Amino acid sequence: MRKATALLISALLVTTPGIAQEAPRPDQLAFRDLYKELVETNTTLSSGSCTLAAERMAARLKAAGFVDDQLTLFATPEHPKEGGLVAVYPGTSKSAKPILLIAHIDVVEAKREDWERDPFVMVEENGYFYGRGTADDKAQAAVWIDTLIRFKQQAYKPKRTVKVALTCGEETNGAFNGAEWLAANKRELIDAEFALNEGGGGDSDGKGKILGQSVQVGEKTFANFRLETRNPGGHSSAPVPDNAIYQLANALTKIEAYDFPVEMTDTTRRFFAEAGAARDDETGRAMVALAKNPADKAAEVIANKDPFLHSNLRTTCVATLLDGGHAPNALPQRAGANINCRIFPGHSIESIRDELAKVIGDSGVTITQLAPKRPAPPAPPLAPKVIGPMQKLVSKYWPGLKVIPSMANGYTDATFLGAVGIPTYGIPGMWGDPDGNGAHGLNERMEVRSVYVGRDYMFDLVKAYADKP
Repeated sequence: MRKATALLISALLVTTPGIAQEAPRPDQLAFRDLYKELVETNTTLSSGSCTLAAERMAARLKAAGFVDDQLTLFATPEHPKEGGLVAVYPGTSKSAKPILLIAHIDVVEAKREDWERDPFVMVEENGYFYGRGTADDKAQAAVWIDTLIRFKQQAYKPKRTVKVALTCGEETNGAFNGAEWLAANKRELIDAEFALNEGGGGDSDGKGKILGQSVQVGEKTFANFRLETRNPGGHSSAPVPDNAIYQLANALTKIEAYDFPVEMTDTTRRFFAEAGAARDDETGRAMVALAKNPADKAAEVIANKDPFLHSNLRTTCVATLLDGGHAPNALPQRAGANINCRIFPGHSIESIRDELAKVIGDSGVTITQLAPKRPAPPAPPLAPKVIGPMQKLVSKYWPGLKVIPSMANGYTDATFLGAVGIPTYGIPGMWGDPDGNGAHGLNERMEVRSVYVGRDYMFDLVKAYADKP
């Protein structure tokens, strides 16, 4: 899920429309029931089933009038519980390319003994929906299914075909990934001019005010490298200069001290300019200066004090795991470390490995890329026909706010779609609190108003694209 950008746009405070709690509309209650069913279907890798969740959403669509050839449930024999669903709502135009709405339905593990409430029972309490996946990413998944159901109820005739793909595997590196599988094996099924995804959205102050809305345009690719040193070792009573642990430590120290060069895409340049201009502080002025001149070293020093901004400007590589030695009374024969890199768009994983080798400058340190290998697609364009409708509707729902494009320091399933030529955008709409709403952590939650208002925004946005190819 997205990294909150509230601190970067704190000057843009707008009260949420209708913040006073209202009685839910009948359509909102119907949506709540769908959302609840999805949240309460355990889709963790250890004990859940995305396949069951996909089947339940398909049953909802069939009850609404979808026919079998509009619904594709998929799973592989090797991963029977990690399946997904593609649903197609046909458009009237033969020339307009479809749009694709994607959401992952798998969730991070959650232990009942750690949570205040059962993580797989959706509870509405104090203006929030609680439960694993309420924020990441079942609210969006539920909205996409609900959108198709509402289309059927309205006998809506869009010009564009609208597709929905619910997939598994986004939360677990190395597990079966439904988006990756569809891109590789069923490209024609998900073919679209562009896709809408998680990663964007709003930030609030946690007290009912929306600080900003963003659209995610591009993200980093991740890669893990194994650094390893080896030598014959020996008795610890007779140390020698050739020590595997010291050799590895020297390599890690060089990586620690190295900053990859500053880079900007069209998205990050606009983000630094607009988000920086909204701040009345030293950091904001530095952001604006970097947008004008990425080589401004004085501005870079200031921006680098913020960990998010530092990472948003470049590739980063950091040590995350360490091991070595085989006995307390023996010189180490081997030492190793995991280096996790978040790679700026436009660079291959191989090029970053080569750069690490140059930084280390020691042929005795082996660098091995670890599975899984992710693609590294270019960032999607800041296309006016994609960004324009987002801004128009944000102005309607939250007058005075601008949609600020941002690049994620992490990654989503957009990686796999971008790699096969489907530009993918993380959309505005629902908003989160400054603490991240417990996503990936304890007592995950979404504000009720965020879900309901965001649902309406997202529905209007899909129709805006479907009506005007």
